[in-house]
Amino acid sequence: MADFDFSNIIAGLQDGSVVPYLGPGVLADSQNAKGETIPADSDSLIYAMNNGQAMAPRLMYEFPRAAMHVELKRGRKFLTKFLNELYGEQQWSRASFHDWLAGIKPPYVVDINRDVQLQESYKDSPHTLINGVARIGGTDYRFKIYHYDGKDYKEVAQEAVDTRLPILFKPMGTPLPASNYIASDADYVDYITELMGGFAIPSFLKQYRLGKQYVLLGMRLTRDSERMVMSDITYGAEEPRGWALIQEPTAKEQRYCKRVGLEIIEADHTELMHAAVAHLSESVVESQSIGC
Repeated sequence: MADFDFSNIIAGLQDGSVVPYLGPGVLADSQNAKGETIPADSDSLIYAMNNGQAMAPRLMYEFPRAAMHVELKRGRKFLTKFLNELYGEQQWSRASFHDWLAGIKPPYVVDINRDVQLQESYKDSPHTLINGVARIGGTDYRFKIYHYDGKDYKEVAQEAVDTRLPILFKPMGTPLPASNYIASDADYVDYITELMGGFAIPSFLKQYRLGKQYVLLGMRLTRDSERMVMSDITYGAEEPRGWALIQEPTAKEQRYCKRVGLEIIEADHTELMHAAVAHLSESVVESQSIGC
């Protein structure tokens, strides 16, 4: 949809009224030295976890199901080690999207990927990192909060968060500063249950997110687990809830988006990036004209 006017979304990203919600597609051009794309979507994660081989059809349906099978067979440590090596140790090129996002630095970003590129986009800026966790004892909450001072992360209580800083929400986890992941079916069941009960969102974020709109980028909405996570994380949004950039949406995606108040834009995240660059260029020209 090349003729869609992205100006309202771009302005909202800049002032914080529109929140980017990132899915696997934004990493499509991130590669290793061999030219292999970083595994981020369900199928590629399953292949990477299983030494490049497909698993049984019932397990190929969704990564959490395959991860549950591997966890039961080889233990949780194997699953954590796999994700740590994939996202914390292997070298991947920067996705062009994250280079672009680093130039904007929205005040609040939700990223369901488990890599560290979003964090690297804010590495020169103090920020708050919220990392989803599951199946842990000793607490009612399903998150850990870290303050980044421009050099290092330090875990903090939600009452101690500086709410003036940008918020990076990684609900499915990240290897840094400590590896915690929502990966297997059991993780998702626990996390979504507590998300619905209000225990997976810090109190300050429950207030901050009220009235926001969202733009879903690199995100398909064909899987129930991802749809349930998205629906609860964006609870309290403005009406309509926002936009989903989906090329060739399925009938299932169209029905779901209509139900939850997301307008489908038949485009991908690169079209938004190009529109933003053009918008900035026009703004510069206008400023120069006014100055003259």
